[in-house]
Amino acid sequence: MSFVELTGHAKLDRRTKNLVKRLSADDIAIIDHTDLDRVSAEELAESGVRVVVNVAASQSGRFPNPGPLALVRAGVRLIDVPSADLFDNIHEGELVTVRGAGLYRNGTCLASGRVLDEGELERMLGEQRGRVTEALEAFAENTMRYLREEGKLLAEGIDFPAFATRFRDRHALVVARGPGYKRDLRMVKPYIRDFKPVLIAVDGGADALLEAGYRPDVIVGDMDSVSDKALQCGAELLVHGYRDGAAPGEARARELGVPYQIARATGISEDLALLLAYEKGSELIVAVGTHFNLIEFLERNRAGMSSTFITRLKVGEILIDAKGVSRLASRQVGIWPLVLLAVAGLAAIAVAILVSPALRHLIEYLALRLRDLLGIG
Repeated sequence: MSFVELTGHAKLDRRTKNLVKRLSADDIAIIDHTDLDRVSAEELAESGVRVVVNVAASQSGRFPNPGPLALVRAGVRLIDVPSADLFDNIHEGELVTVRGAGLYRNGTCLASGRVLDEGELERMLGEQRGRVTEALEAFAENTMRYLREEGKLLAEGIDFPAFATRFRDRHALVVARGPGYKRDLRMVKPYIRDFKPVLIAVDGGADALLEAGYRPDVIVGDMDSVSDKALQCGAELLVHGYRDGAAPGEARARELGVPYQIARATGISEDLALLLAYEKGSELIVAVGTHFNLIEFLERNRAGMSSTFITRLKVGEILIDAKGVSRLASRQVGIWPLVLLAVAGLAAIAVAILVSPALRHLIEYLALRLRDLLGIG
């Protein structure tokens, strides 16, 4: 950033996905987010905020994480102040000042850290790519442990409740608020128009669908990152319950007075949504914003991501990413392309007649013969 000093209102939240909804260009964001992921970085940049202060390590070095670099390249000053007690010492909305790598209130320094610049983050990313094998080994070990404990998922499936929404022999579009989800949604608009798939939203994916002009048919998840408006839009709700009996989204659904059902499974809600479409008989599943590549798996840093890998094994034969859906985008040719083609053809004929006297005389001769045959005077 080009500024030397910036004063703004402090906005704090340990959950970055909640904080971004409250941010503006006049705020200073204070987060607690180890290994700032790419989705959060994109949303912070889109909020217009100019400074982000992180009380955790934005780039821990555990795996090649492009999130902090994406945020800095978007023009946001990213300051790491590890272990600073800002969440205890600053209240929401207070005026604070950023000067260099320090955070001040009424001239008193509350924390001082370091500004992460683009060059440093590029070097760190390059070094971390060389250590990805270590992270992959840990991921593989965790996956094998999950297979031993939860391998029945592959064979027996999940006991899903009945739904009013029909899945059998239809396509399903599963929308999660993952990397590039906005771009992917724009890409699949022709596909949605032509195939009319079942729209399954994973938590905040419901708001993404509403913003794009669609109403989700089913919302799956913990219901912790989805708006009240989305939960009350008329979609069927499937609360993600866990094997230990917890179902975090149940309390919120009850509070809003919206009907819901529960399905219990390990892993993350994204997996549950994919398995729902699969078990209910969808013939094809198109995924928007879900986790597909190795880095996206590793950056989640949770045991449940092993279930994501196993879920892909189960539904893989009918699962495609939105980035590859362009080949399906439009098998149907609308009437307007045909009309335009006909108009263009007639225009070409008209031009040919106008520039060719011989052709014009032929057309006039044929017209006279036609009038004689029809007895028109």
